[in-house]
Amino acid sequence: MNLPVNPLKRALREGRPQIGLWSSLAHHTPVEVIAGSGFDWLLLDTEHAPNEVPLVHSQLQAMTGGTASAVVRPAWNDTVLIKRLLDIGVQNFLVPMVQNADEARRAVAATRYPPRGVRSVATTARANNFGRIKDYPQRADEEILIIVQIETRHAIANIESIAAVAGVDGLFIGPGDLSADMGHLGDIGHPEVKSAIDDAVSRIRKTGKFAGILTPVEEYARHCLAQGCLFVAVGSDVGILARQSEALAARFK
Repeated sequence: MNLPVNPLKRALREGRPQIGLWSSLAHHTPVEVIAGSGFDWLLLDTEHAPNEVPLVHSQLQAMTGGTASAVVRPAWNDTVLIKRLLDIGVQNFLVPMVQNADEARRAVAATRYPPRGVRSVATTARANNFGRIKDYPQRADEEILIIVQIETRHAIANIESIAAVAGVDGLFIGPGDLSADMGHLGDIGHPEVKSAIDDAVSRIRKTGKFAGILTPVEEYARHCLAQGCLFVAVGSDVGILARQSEALAARFK
C-alpha cells in the first residue's frame, strides 16, 4: 500500500491559490457537510475550539470523499499534541504563535522521526494504515505540510529567519492576535495593521515560502490573493451559522 499523496502540499508548491474554510464546531457532522462544498481545505481547529483528538479523528473520517484537504491547528506548538495528531493521519499542520526560528525548528522536529526530529514511532497507527504502508517511516516527511502562524510584531521581525528553517513550508499571518499586539485590539481593519500585513506578505514571498491569512471579508480576501497569498481562509462554519441564522430570523421578526 502506498503513502497517501498530499494534494494540498503539491498545489501550494506549484503556486496554485488554495481557498479554505475554518471549522470550529468541533463535530464530524458539519465537517462532513462542508467538506464537499468545493473548498480546497478545511481548518480543524483545536486551539480556539472545544476539539480534542477523538473528535478530530472522526472529522478526518467524515471528510473522506470531499473536495477539501484537512489542516489541523494544534492547541500549541507541543511535541506530544502534534504526535497524537500525526498518528491519526494528519498531514497538514497550522502551528500557532511561532515567534522565532527555534520555535519553528521545534514544530518541524515534532513531525520528523529521528535523526531528523523527535517524533515517536507507532507501528500500527491510522497514519500508516495500521502497518500496511511499509515504507511510511522513510517517506512520511514527503507528504507532511508545516505552516507556522506569525501573530506578533516580534514574529514579523523574524520572518526571514523563520522561513529559512528547513521543513517550514509556509507562513500564515494571524490578523486577530497581530492587531492586538499592535495596540488595535478588535480592529483588524486598522490601516496600520493592514500595512503591516501587506509588508509581511511581501517579505514572506521573497523568501520563497507561501503566505497565508484568514479573513471573512470578501474584498480583503481578494486583496490578499492579489498580493500573492496562496493559502487563504475566507470564512468559518461558526461565522456562517451565526450570521446566516441571524439574517433569516431578522427577515421574519
